[in-house]
Amino acid sequence: MTTTSELLRLAAADLQQAGCDSPRLDAELLLMHVWPCSRTDLIIRAHDEPPATVSRHFAALLQRRLAREPLAYITGEKEFWSRPFRVSPDVLIPRPETEHLIEAVLARFPDQSAPYQFCDIGTGSGCIAVTLAAEYPHAAVTATDISEASLRMAQTNAAALNVASRLAWRSGDLLQALQPEDGPFDVVISNPPYVSSDEMHGLEPELALEPRHALTDEADGLQLLATILNDAPVCLKPHGYIIVETGTCGLPDTPESLIMEEEIRDLAGLLRGAVYKRA
Repeated sequence: MTTTSELLRLAAADLQQAGCDSPRLDAELLLMHVWPCSRTDLIIRAHDEPPATVSRHFAALLQRRLAREPLAYITGEKEFWSRPFRVSPDVLIPRPETEHLIEAVLARFPDQSAPYQFCDIGTGSGCIAVTLAAEYPHAAVTATDISEASLRMAQTNAAALNVASRLAWRSGDLLQALQPEDGPFDVVISNPPYVSSDEMHGLEPELALEPRHALTDEADGLQLLATILNDAPVCLKPHGYIIVETGTCGLPDTPESLIMEEEIRDLAGLLRGAVYKRA
């Protein structure tokens, strides 16, 4: 008999051998997915034998993870700001680093009952746009993406989290997707593709399965960031903000129409983004 505890131990050992960063956690999340239960339930069932159907399904999904398919694509879900978001290979998987952008909005707009106007450029799964709509129940959010598949996924998440009525969806390239009636906005926010083409070769295997167009600008990582900083000020209210995510590429020069108010850094001191105010 293979108990739950033994099944997890063997799976974690295989995942560690395959180079996965969090083998035990991945094994637990996969088993919780195929055998709907909590981590507490796994502890309670540690000495029980999982049903045969659960073990077979778990083994099949484990093989996908051993091939370094992202866990979120296997389970079809990723948590962001304590909410579940549906994901697929059509969209970038939401990451904890992006939550710094939400924190920056909340710090500058503490009145969560106000009717703000937000704009999310390159919405992907909709994690930023939907989270803002959920945190600000009287706000209106416009979300753009060049990918129709991404917009469909974002719409699914908005409906699942009951904020769809306050979101407007725009298909197109960055701010070009906006329509004349959109805005002006209190905040334009974006997690654009900022990985340089040179960096793409050194990324972990999982990223090869995420949409390339959502990761890199196929240049130095600064091209789309610069476009947003240069084009978005005209969409802002007089004292509006632009908040962007970035990585090792850094930040482009600040346009004269903006004042950089803050560099966003994580607990390790790494640059994660910046907040700009309309000059």
